[in-house]
Amino acid sequence: MTSENYQNGQVLLIDKPLNWTSFQAVNKIKYALINKVGLPKKFKIGHAGTLDPLASGLLLICTGKFTKIISELQGQAKEYTGTFYIGATTPSYDLETEINENFPISHIDDKLILETVKQFLGEIDQKPPIYSAIKKDGVRLYEHARAGEDVKIESRKTTINEFEITRIALPEIDFRVVCSKGTYIRSLAFDFGKALNSGAHLITLRRTKIGDYHVESAIEVNQFEANLQEH
Repeated sequence: MTSENYQNGQVLLIDKPLNWTSFQAVNKIKYALINKVGLPKKFKIGHAGTLDPLASGLLLICTGKFTKIISELQGQAKEYTGTFYIGATTPSYDLETEINENFPISHIDDKLILETVKQFLGEIDQKPPIYSAIKKDGVRLYEHARAGEDVKIESRKTTINEFEITRIALPEIDFRVVCSKGTYIRSLAFDFGKALNSGAHLITLRRTKIGDYHVESAIEVNQFEANLQEH
């Protein structure tokens, strides 16, 4: 594609690797387009929904005039797959921080797990993790957390359209979730563990869909850059 194509607007389907921030992925693609396609340094580019560094999967990157549809794309339903670890919690609700508490799991069986899923379908109240980028009093929550400060976090409404358990091999449970914008799967892990009268945290997460866009059609960042070099 030409410089003009990217400036007129493209939605790039990128498969974000683990341990990359969404910002790093966008930056890598931005400078690849500047260096290989000749786009001006100030051309518009952005992503439609952050993925945590410890999550992989679909990142929609919009270029040029299509940056105007970012908020529309962000509002579409998202599908995730991943794994909960049952019987332990972490302050970040995932593997970013160490386990801070252990819980019994001997009372948990398949029936209890499948019954508990029903509690989370539809509109639910959810508190974002303290280790998140949401701002409170002008400061991001994770900055409060790292400073050891206690912060009151307000719950918010979110919608879980589908919640399917795809594997049970305690202490691990694999899942597939379709949810609305603003849903924290880390918080879902924490709340799910609590509902089991135990604890849980998220150990893997992959975003597989945003609206009608599927990760199977996505390309890895380095492959995108390599493809540009071939032209």
